Amino acid sequence: MALAELSTPSYTKTRLVHSSQLSFSSTHLRSHRRVAFRPLPRTQNARISCSVAPNQVQAPAAPPQTVDPKTKTECFGVFCLTYDLKAEEETKSWKKLINIAVSGAAGMISNHLLFKLASGEVFGPDQPIALKLLGSERSLQALEGVAMELEDSLFPLLREVSIGIDPYEVFQDAGWALLIGAKPRGPGMERAGLLDLNGQIFVEQGKALNAVASRNVKVIVVGNPCNTNALICLKNAPNIPAKNFHALTRLDENRAKCQLALKAGVFYDKVSNMTIWGNHSTTQVPDFLNARIDGLPVKEVIKDKKWLEEEFTESIQKRGGVLIKKWGRSSAASTAVSIADAIKSLITPTPEGDWFSSGVYTTGNPYGIAEDIVFSMPCRSKGDGDYELVKDIQFDDYLLKRIKKTEAELLAEKRCVGHLTGQGIPVCDLPEDTMLPGEM
Repeated sequence: MALAELSTPSYTKTRLVHSSQLSFSSTHLRSHRRVAFRPLPRTQNARISCSVAPNQVQAPAAPPQTVDPKTKTECFGVFCLTYDLKAEEETKSWKKLINIAVSGAAGMISNHLLFKLASGEVFGPDQPIALKLLGSERSLQALEGVAMELEDSLFPLLREVSIGIDPYEVFQDAGWALLIGAKPRGPGMERAGLLDLNGQIFVEQGKALNAVASRNVKVIVVGNPCNTNALICLKNAPNIPAKNFHALTRLDENRAKCQLALKAGVFYDKVSNMTIWGNHSTTQVPDFLNARIDGLPVKEVIKDKKWLEEEFTESIQKRGGVLIKKWGRSSAASTAVSIADAIKSLITPTPEGDWFSSGVYTTGNPYGIAEDIVFSMPCRSKGDGDYELVKDIQFDDYLLKRIKKTEAELLAEKRCVGHLTGQGIPVCDLPEDTMLPGEM
């Protein structure tokens, strides 16, 4: 699902812009807007000197002395301008600024998502944000282009933009971390190899979150295999509640709602209580037993049992692969929409009687699912960023059998990455190669 963005810590890059080169007029800003581009502090092992031209980068030199980033003059275009409003004036109109870190920020998914975040569509029209964009050394110049587009969009709520390739710098004080970047499977690579390769990225990012992010940071893992990557990440962030980590299965939920609505001849908003169980792979289980259409159980509206058990289920499991064949690349815009939906489900109270799907930590779950894995399950939220698991769920033999299959796959993945979670020598006995959309 996510495009490749390996995050190798080395240096961060900023662009120096002199005030004489700024053509931006302060009248373009709303009266309560305060924007400032905060360059990330440089690492101790390298230094980059930048001119106005983004591609004129000098070779690494001797380590510099530690400098307080607040004293630096580097900035990026309009985010260089700071308006010193009185604190009481600022707080009348704006909520407290939140830091949102995004990995794989130069990729296609982020290209859609960042503008949703900056516009206020996700966190609300009175919530200022700071975007902290993590890329790779290879994508750093592309990140500058992303910052330029954000700059040109004149989003009143976007106060700060910073870019870098070191997660220990980018994740500083993050309240939300959207981990999109991951490496796709190369030709001839086994699934176990992909688990190890991407797992190492999430070891590093978990450790960085543990070291510098907010103690209550909410983490959504998108990079595949997202369930096991989320497990690796939370195991390497012991100071952050395991409950705060999510693997994205909201796109699968959205796809399932779409297909049920089409079959029933209704609009999407009539479909509720849709659960995706298990892994984001071809073993995932779209639950039509508990789902509802216009308040009625799906099986009372769609009486074609064969379609539900075979065509519907398989179409959701394989829809990402079909899209790749049609489109020539994995989903990006719909993935960005589903990330936005996943966030909104956590910061908006769940409608009474409804729920949403998210891959979450299973310890203490009421369904009898194996503990200590990340498994997609039905959740409700009070709108405070937290969630609780839904207890009033029905099971039948069909549903239980398929849940056991996806559970077995996740347990096998867990054994395969034991060396990355502190749980011993890896044993890769994956039952089959359930290729994920976008891995090839």
